[in-house]
Amino acid sequence: MADVQAKVEAFRTDFKALRDEIGKVIVGHQPIVDGVITCLFVGGHCLLEGVPGLGKTLLVRTLATAVELKFNRIQFTPDLMPADIIGTNLVVEAPGGGRMFKFQQGPVFSQVVLADEVNRATPKTQSALLEAMQEHSVTVGGNIYTLEEPFLVLATQNPLEMEGTYPLPEAQLDRFFYKLMVEFSSLEDLKTILGRTTDAGAPKTQKVMTAARIQEWKQLVREVVAAPHLKDYVARIILATHPKSPFAIDITNKYVRYGSSPRGAQSLILAAKVKALLDGRYNVSFADVKSCAKPSLRHRLILNFEGEAEGISTDSVIDAVLKEVPTSAEAVTAK
Repeated sequence: MADVQAKVEAFRTDFKALRDEIGKVIVGHQPIVDGVITCLFVGGHCLLEGVPGLGKTLLVRTLATAVELKFNRIQFTPDLMPADIIGTNLVVEAPGGGRMFKFQQGPVFSQVVLADEVNRATPKTQSALLEAMQEHSVTVGGNIYTLEEPFLVLATQNPLEMEGTYPLPEAQLDRFFYKLMVEFSSLEDLKTILGRTTDAGAPKTQKVMTAARIQEWKQLVREVVAAPHLKDYVARIILATHPKSPFAIDITNKYVRYGSSPRGAQSLILAAKVKALLDGRYNVSFADVKSCAKPSLRHRLILNFEGEAEGISTDSVIDAVLKEVPTSAEAVTAK
């Protein structure tokens, strides 16, 4: 038990060290920073949505600088092709004469990949990331190339500008562990930003974590205990987002077309495990699950026409689900 507690404290120390290092450059936005680090420590991908100029790209670059991982940035544009992301086979001169095919790796062959303005590329190009995000591999010309671990895709998109953009397919959205909404900075944070960016001497980020250390923490997160009754609660939350299911609530039946996939349940459990570790515990609580529900599920719910017409947000549906779904399975039976 003492050994377990030592690991928990070491995890908290490393998480805080990475958070503080990012905080040298990124002012405020702690829930966003914590969410991105959580994705790193569970092996999940993250979608950052916010208007231009809020530091989404800077956050990703700062994270990549603070960890000893390979980093590549892909600027998504309408003319970007799948081969520009995953790579292609080139015809080259063979050592003994003649010609041969040689695979030229694309920018996805990295460990931290920034997909900047991901919704500006066509669906065909967006789909080039599907295999890499799910299976951490790339298939070209019948050959499978495995990506180096840890592998993390951090994508950004602007929710306001619709001209020249393509909505992300549901299959790709579902592969993001978290969707984080980046809000505008507060007055105090904005003044700090002005001081850091307009005065002499910009802060520098140091490397504080290795790939091996990140892999170690990914394993520790998996070992955190999630009791059967808690997994039952998470399963009922997911089913409550599905209209016409036995666990569906009124707002779901009225405004939701499709509910969350099983990946949403996996995201809830893993994110809650990180929350437990940060609180110094080796077991997950109901509060941990509830605190992770919105970033885990908001991009996995699809509203119907009525929901979109009335301006219902997926966050409000999740709030209602958390309010109405009891933590106890016995309460459901009694009801």
